[in-house]
Amino acid sequence: MKLWLTITAAALSFGAAANNLTFNDTLAYQLTESLTVEVGQRLAGSEADARAVAWAERTFKQLGYDKVWTEPFTMQYWERGQASLTVSEPFRQNLVVTALGGSVATPFDGINAQVAMFDSLEQLKTADPALVKDKIVFINKSMEKDKLGSFYGSVVGARAQGAVEAAKLGAKAIIIRSVGTSINRFAHTGIMRYSDDVARIPAAAVSVPDAQQLARMLERQPELTLQLQMQNKLPGEVTSHNVIAEITGSKYPDEIVLIGAHLDSWDEGTGALDDGAGVGLVMATAALLKQQARPQRTIRVVLFGNEEGGLVGARAYAAKHAGNLNKHVFASESDFGAGRIWRLDTGFGKESLAFANSLQQKLAGYGVEAGSNTASGGPDVSVLKAQGVPVVSLQQDGTDYFDYHHTPNDTLDKIDPAALQQNLQVWLHTVSAVANSRIDLRK
Repeated sequence: MKLWLTITAAALSFGAAANNLTFNDTLAYQLTESLTVEVGQRLAGSEADARAVAWAERTFKQLGYDKVWTEPFTMQYWERGQASLTVSEPFRQNLVVTALGGSVATPFDGINAQVAMFDSLEQLKTADPALVKDKIVFINKSMEKDKLGSFYGSVVGARAQGAVEAAKLGAKAIIIRSVGTSINRFAHTGIMRYSDDVARIPAAAVSVPDAQQLARMLERQPELTLQLQMQNKLPGEVTSHNVIAEITGSKYPDEIVLIGAHLDSWDEGTGALDDGAGVGLVMATAALLKQQARPQRTIRVVLFGNEEGGLVGARAYAAKHAGNLNKHVFASESDFGAGRIWRLDTGFGKESLAFANSLQQKLAGYGVEAGSNTASGGPDVSVLKAQGVPVVSLQQDGTDYFDYHHTPNDTLDKIDPAALQQNLQVWLHTVSAVANSRIDLRK
């Protein structure tokens, strides 16, 4: 039975007044649409990020949450500028490129250099410096598709660490094949890192078809040259916010069931899959459960800031709430798009596995299988798991997720409303089961 069917007529009338939101199983989609249309891209620390925080505060209140507040944290702000990549000689043509998040700019007139191509970050690390010095490094490592997105971890190191390793060998810049699975000409951005004791060189990604094109060119002419120009800015430290809202528990208000998503997104698309859908899901879940019947434990929804920059908001939350993390009885996050949930993974104590089995059986009607007890809970929530908070990962089908992730193609039309409704039903059942139980999931 769908939990939303038990919601009262009063809730429906409230929803009509609340910015035309309707309290039914489309609520998660309505909220995702609202965020992506009214705010759109929301790079952490930007003016759009501030508008997203204001949108979240306002919408939580419209949804009838008992408490709504923000918690500030400081962060380094990075701003994307114009970027171009041109094959100068001998195959003169433009390639689709995007700066990696955090990258320094090139000189104003760009960098013109020959190319040193590698199949992987590991191959680059063992390269002869003479083959790299004064060149643009190109790491051409492909990523495979699968339901769990398992191959992301084996590829993303080139994005995160490639600039440091290339600079150690004297490279002028680095470009990587996009960490994604799309065959369309959309370059895939994402955070990269520098080391204080290594020179900072520009870092960018080319689309998969352009990476393939460049590799074919290098087979024909190993000494071809590239012209890379990027005008990124590093304005300095700014303040962003986590946005938090609660439905106060009727019997055990000091016991916190935390559900979360991240509010920020990269600035290329509108952040519908990453992580607008997650925002819509967790906001809708607690609001609908309150309308059904106030939960016994407090449900806290946290929209973390600057996940994309390295879980910055999550770390700030964990630090601020370190003194009462023992009162956090559960945590979970939605941050893997909007595909159907197909597996329940837990991070519980051994005595609580019977509860996990019982929950999975209730979810089986939605196509949810039993998984492992090694769940992370999600990127931001993994910070809480490390402090001993029990977690759940409601695993979504991510087969196509990396076709869109961190690209201009991450837009609302990529979300299947029916799949998002299935997500919402699974979230409603899961959170209700924990919030209305006396189970100690640490045991």
